[in-house]
Amino acid sequence: MLRCALAATVCALAALVPTVQAQSTARPFPVAALRGSLQVLQPPDVRLNGVAARLAPGARIRGTDNLLLLPVQLSGQTLTVHYTTELQGLIHQVWVLTAEEAARKPWPTTAAEAAAWTFDPASQTWSRP
Repeated sequence: MLRCALAATVCALAALVPTVQAQSTARPFPVAALRGSLQVLQPPDVRLNGVAARLAPGARIRGTDNLLLLPVQLSGQTLTVHYTTELQGLIHQVWVLTAEEAARKPWPTTAAEAAAWTFDPASQTWSRP
């Protein structure tokens, strides 16, 4: 009897796995994430929106599949990204955007825009005042 109940529970949980995986495909971005164009030059040197910048020590770059990438893997590429910076202005976190994520507009490109706009973390959308 216990084996039957355990087997039924395992089957029920296995049926939920595809549903949970399907719901977790949308990546949640923090409210501090800005959109930009990133070109990796000679790591840690990059160009962000055409301006020279640097990756912070321990910077994390996530690809479209949300897996970590090494900066050297992206050398020479220009990518549409969301990014955050640390207190010294170095780039701390980077998310390479999928076509669907890049199509979500508007998204702030400056800290001043982010301060003036409203962010809804549930729908991952920004609205202008």
